Amino acid sequence: MAAAQLTSAASSISAAKGFASFEGLRATQSVKISSFSPLKQSGLSLRSFRGLVVKAATAVAPKYTTLKPLGDRLLVKIKTAEEKTSGGILLPTVAQSRPQGGEVVAVGEGRTIGKNKVEISVQTIDASAQTGIQVVYSKYAGTEVEFNGTNHLILKEDDIVGILETDDIKDLKPLNDRVLIKLAEAEEKTAGGLFLTDASKEKPSIGTVVAVGPGPLDEEGNRKPLSVAPGNTVLYSKYAGNDFKGSDGSDYIALRASDVMAILS
Repeated sequence: MAAAQLTSAASSISAAKGFASFEGLRATQSVKISSFSPLKQSGLSLRSFRGLVVKAATAVAPKYTTLKPLGDRLLVKIKTAEEKTSGGILLPTVAQSRPQGGEVVAVGEGRTIGKNKVEISVQTIDASAQTGIQVVYSKYAGTEVEFNGTNHLILKEDDIVGILETDDIKDLKPLNDRVLIKLAEAEEKTAGGLFLTDASKEKPSIGTVVAVGPGPLDEEGNRKPLSVAPGNTVLYSKYAGNDFKGSDGSDYIALRASDVMAILS
């Protein structure tokens, strides 16, 4: 009996060694799952791993010296990830958060909506400062490319959350249908008076609107104003938007106006 178990285990290990990678990772070797495979026994198949995709920047050969986005796309130079904490502690690569901001270096010609040609609302140069426009974008948006030795993102204009006019997120200028909200303080105590630890505090879904975008475009290319305004206290979807920390320690979230469910008064 023990010999039979060892034989089965060896078969499983042998089958596992045939894995060059899962299907979503572009396997270069064929994979055969035996009836004794742990994947087969647990009811899993290779299809279960199609979502496991490794995203790497597409390298542009040095012979290409320009990259011109088309349509409503932008080329953004990615901001370098923070390598230290605010206290000066070096962060390992796995602990460095993915940047959500960068500098616009090129824009497309815009798009046509109805009979109107709509240009991209983000320009490459800030005339007052003579520097590239700094923008904040959705966390998992765009296609990453390595161009001129630096990592960039090719994004659609709709992926841009807003223009960052200073180093503080509270000064974000939202674009299109985006809304910037300052989160309400989380409850410090339970209803029974017990103090809550930071880990057990529930993330609030209520906050005060700080700034709003000009609104989305309708079918004719005209802006439709948003139904919320700065100063409104609102209730929003719990898992929507992108979270940010202000320089004063306050928490902010940037989300679409459609994720705002109600105005409180």
